[in-house]
Amino acid sequence: MREIVFDTETTGLEPLKGDRLVEIGAVELFNHLPTGRDYHVYINPERSMPEEAFRVHGLSDEFLADKPLFGAVVDEFLAFIDGATLIAHNANFDISFLNAEFARLGKPPIPPERVIDTLALARRKHPKAANTLDALCSRYGIDTSSRTVHGGLIDSVLLADVYLELIGGRQPDLVLVPEAVAEVTVDGGLAVVAAPQQRAVPRAFRVTAEEQAAHRAFIAKMGDSALWKTYMPEEVEPG
Repeated sequence: MREIVFDTETTGLEPLKGDRLVEIGAVELFNHLPTGRDYHVYINPERSMPEEAFRVHGLSDEFLADKPLFGAVVDEFLAFIDGATLIAHNANFDISFLNAEFARLGKPPIPPERVIDTLALARRKHPKAANTLDALCSRYGIDTSSRTVHGGLIDSVLLADVYLELIGGRQPDLVLVPEAVAEVTVDGGLAVVAAPQQRAVPRAFRVTAEEQAAHRAFIAKMGDSALWKTYMPEEVEPG
């Protein structure tokens, strides 16, 4: 199962009133394991940056002036998320901005059934607690020291860790392997191959020789027709 955890930064809160995307960050999971693949782009919003938004993400008009328009990166982004479930925190916000950008270009919208909202998951799991991304990172002991301002890619990386905790921890499917390797298949798809496991110390036999001898003596008293005899290996005479 392929999933894309993503986050956006914008010029404001109202995509239908002229606010635009300025950054998209996304990371890929396969069977709930990070593959190491990510997507990140800054976008020229074709409008000025309000001071309130700048204080959140630190992306200025000057910085964004030479960045590509959304129309120049849309196909690359759609290729990255193709066929995957999309995961975002307060997903309605991010999806509304993406769908507004798609509408400007005549692209179909992302349907709600394709999206998982980690804020909704968190509210069900922690109904009386704060469930911002920062609060969840603190609750689950996820390091946020590299995050000085909101940013699409760093927030996606943090959210991927939070998502795995919300659905049951680092191994939600009980795949008890120490690590996994993501491989690109011949047709361009991804496969996650579990690393082979070896028992560090051979398992000791739990029945002692004395216990086996006592058991055989007990079975011998039952006669040759005793059912237990069919489950006992023949004794080997020492050579």
